[in-house]
Amino acid sequence: MTLVAATPELVMADLGGREAFAEAIGAEVPDEWPPELYDSPAMRYSLQQLSDPTEHGWSLWYLLSKRHDPPKVIGICGFKGKPDREGSVEIGYSVLRHFRIQGYATEAVDRLVTWAFSHQNVVEVTAETLPHLRQSIRVMEKNGFRYRGPGSEYGVIRYALHKSGSR
Repeated sequence: MTLVAATPELVMADLGGREAFAEAIGAEVPDEWPPELYDSPAMRYSLQQLSDPTEHGWSLWYLLSKRHDPPKVIGICGFKGKPDREGSVEIGYSVLRHFRIQGYATEAVDRLVTWAFSHQNVVEVTAETLPHLRQSIRVMEKNGFRYRGPGSEYGVIRYALHKSGSR
C-alpha cells in the first residue's frame, strides 16, 4: 500500500469527479468512491486546511493499493489538523467496503502514527469512533490504542496512544 499526502490540486481533482481524480493521482478510482465519512463538505474542509502550507501532512492522505495493476485508490486517512499545544493529534480513516478486513486500515493507521511520532512535539495520537463500529475499534487496538472514554460528540468514544506506549 502507498499513502499519498493530499495537495490542494489532488483534492480539487477529487472534488471534480472520478475521471479527473484518477488522472491526477495516477491510479484507478473505483465506482463507489469516496469512502464513508468523506463527503464533499469534509473534502472542502481539507482543501481549506491545505491552503496553509504548514498543514501539509496534517490533513488527508489517500490510500492506494499496489496489489492491483493499475493501482487503485481504496481509502482515505489522515489527521484532523496539526498537533495541539499538549502535543495531541487526532486521526481518522475510512476504506471502501470492498477493501475492508484486508489489513489496509490497520497499516494506514500504523503509518500515520509512525509519521506523527516522528515529530518531536507529538506525544499522543487519538481517534474517535462509534461504539458499534467493531472493525474500527479493532484497527485501533491492533495499533496499541486504548479506550479513553467519551469522545467529543454525543455517542462517540475516544481511543488514544501515547508516545511512551508506542511500539
